[in-house]
Amino acid sequence: MAFENRGQDFESRYVHDQELRFRIEARRNKLLGLWAAQKLGYSGDDASRYAQDLINVAFQTPGDDGIFQKIRADFDGAKVEQSDHQIQRHMSEFLAEAETQLRND
Repeated sequence: MAFENRGQDFESRYVHDQELRFRIEARRNKLLGLWAAQKLGYSGDDASRYAQDLINVAFQTPGDDGIFQKIRADFDGAKVEQSDHQIQRHMSEFLAEAETQLRND
């Protein structure tokens, strides 16, 4: 019985951790989208739509590559000066910020 309970506890923690990771990444993508929208000159509803578009890219392309590629292409198209390193740094910073926000909620 104890072994069965440990297995259920482990499974519950795993599910919780995966849900938390998903929420953290979604929050990061929103923060990143709002940052990128500001760099692109969007504000208000346009900025929110851009952030939502970025979140949708994350659902279509697993991992960070699709998000990075969209931002890179949009910045290049609008002639926004941001290096690949700067974009990736912001991705990391917003991930940490999103985790802090969700853990404090």
